[in-house]
This record gives sequence, structure tokens and C-alpha cells, in this order.
Amino acid sequence: MSRSGVEVWGRSEARGGTVPAVTDAAAAPTIDGFVEEPFTFAGRTRRVFVGGGGPAVIVMAEMPGITPRVIAFARRVVDAGFTVFMPSLFGTPGRKISAGYMAESLIPACVSKEFTAFATRTTPPAIDWLRALAREAHERCGGPGVGAVGMCFTGGFALAMSTEPEMLAPVLSQPSLPIGPGRRAADLGLSDRDLLRVKERAEADDLCVLGLRFTGDRLVPPQRFASLRRELGENFIGVEIDSSAGNPW
Repeated sequence: MSRSGVEVWGRSEARGGTVPAVTDAAAAPTIDGFVEEPFTFAGRTRRVFVGGGGPAVIVMAEMPGITPRVIAFARRVVDAGFTVFMPSLFGTPGRKISAGYMAESLIPACVSKEFTAFATRTTPPAIDWLRALAREAHERCGGPGVGAVGMCFTGGFALAMSTEPEMLAPVLSQPSLPIGPGRRAADLGLSDRDLLRVKERAEADDLCVLGLRFTGDRLVPPQRFASLRRELGENFIGVEIDSSAGNPW
């Protein structure tokens, strides 16, 4: 165990860079090109799929989990010269998306105390585990820092992880939490204290936050991006893609 209470992984050489070695000899990769490993922090163990070489990027899957399309995206990040750490936060890794599978993953996640899907001005407890993963990934891979990509349900997680000095490139793809209208529409899914820390980092470290949304996505209302622009100013880059009927794309 490390000083932070994080399980320390081994190392092995692959693809010209340093990637983790499997800690359990009986374990085997379940996703082609990635090594599956357990990662433990504060008594919580999850599976993480690691592949590539270079600086670390945490890729957090959308609902219902690590689907083939999420894996394809992770491989693009690997091909760009990075080490991908892909934690399994919900669902079954590698399983194809379906309506039944979506409900099977979404309902438990929405009521989970780890994700606080409906709470405002609250940082989900699961973020502590992800922050620990980012710290460990940076320690293992080196480089100037860590990147993170959140998608839909996990979209805002990259922002909450930006309280850590290791986090240099947070990407918020369709950040949908908290779910709901009213004040939730403008909420950023983190506590006031954590938001202040992110703003301090934006000013002191020139932290750049990238956000992406489709204009017709009801789960990612325009008020949320308005809040990001208000709180982060020029340190937030918002990309809003027209998804209205008849749009030129």
C-alpha cells in the first residue's frame, strides 16, 4: 500500500512505454489491448482497464458502461500516444448497449449514494476514488499531468477531479449530472468548496476545461454551460453542436 492507502500496481513494458502489470496471476485481459487490474482506495475496489504508453488519461464511460464504442474511443486515445486508465464504474465491460441493459445500469446508479445523481452543490463520493486513481496514474506514467474524459453520466466528474494538481486536461462531454429541471439545470455537480478550488486552479495554473454538448440534449441544458462560462471565464471552452431538426450536419 502507498501512503495514500492506494493499492500499488506493478509495471511492465509495452508499446514503448510503461504500463501496469497484472497484480493477480490468475487475472487476464477481458478487452483486447488492455490489461485488467483491481484498484483500491478507501476500502473500495474497482476494475480498471489499462493500455497504451505515455501520459495518463482517465476515460470514464457513459451509461450503461464500457461498451464497444467506449472501447473504440479509448483505443483512439491510446493511438494518440497516451496511457488510458478506464475504470469500470457500472455495467459489464465489453457488453453491447441495449434498452434493457441501459435500465439495468442506470437505475441503480441514479439511486446510488456514490453518484448522488440528483443532489445539487454536492461532489459525488465516487470522485474521491477517481481522484486517487488520477494521482496514482500520474505517479506511474509521469509527464506534466493527467487528462480525464467524462461522458454523459460521468461527464461532470472530470471537473470535480480538477481539484487535484495532477489534473491538467479535464474534458466534460455532455455532463448530465445532476439530473432534473430548475436549479439542477445550472448546477455543476460539485460542492461550493470544490468549485472554489477549481476556480483557483484555473487562475493560478491556467487550467483549461473543455465542455461539449448537443443543443437538443435535454440532459445537458444550456444553463449548465452558462454556469461554466460564468465561473471559469476564458478558462472554459464550450463546444455546442447544433442537433436541431434539419441542421446542416
